[in-house]
Amino acid sequence: MSVARHPRPPELEGVQKEEIVDKFVARFAERRADWEAFEDAKIEGWKRAQHRYIGAGGSGKHDDIDAIPARAHTLSIMFVEPGQGNAPHTHEVEETFFVLKGHLDAFIEDDDGSRSTVRLGPWDCITCPPGVIHGYDNNSLEPVWFQVMLGKGRPETMGYVDDELYQRRDAHLREVPKG
Repeated sequence: MSVARHPRPPELEGVQKEEIVDKFVARFAERRADWEAFEDAKIEGWKRAQHRYIGAGGSGKHDDIDAIPARAHTLSIMFVEPGQGNAPHTHEVEETFFVLKGHLDAFIEDDDGSRSTVRLGPWDCITCPPGVIHGYDNNSLEPVWFQVMLGKGRPETMGYVDDELYQRRDAHLREVPKG
């Protein structure tokens, strides 16, 4: 006989294993490439697609997704074409990039705009602490696929360094997704 050594969360008490599997499995074939997940993703040079698996990621759009419910973290897969990236930003929690395929130039930036950049390849990882300005660019000749994890089930929308992007955060959250 199997014995669970830790209690289930209240919402899963008495729930059958088949229902748990249905709720907590996300398949790539069922993910939708969200090319408008972020306000800066509408701008040439920062275009990218997010494939959400757990929670909503750092876009702030929490209710319009078909993903595994988040508890302590989020997980998305990003697809970034050559010459694209994202705008410098911060989060209230740590954000981790883990490269699956291709090469990604991740950066950490000071308040004066100076950067330290590191090139990450397959199976390389960087964690960006809360409040530290960071981002990435694909300066290679091939697309890059990488995981993004945020250390909170419902993180706040990213805090763009650029004032105009930061001011458009709330309008972005009100936009109705297409599809």
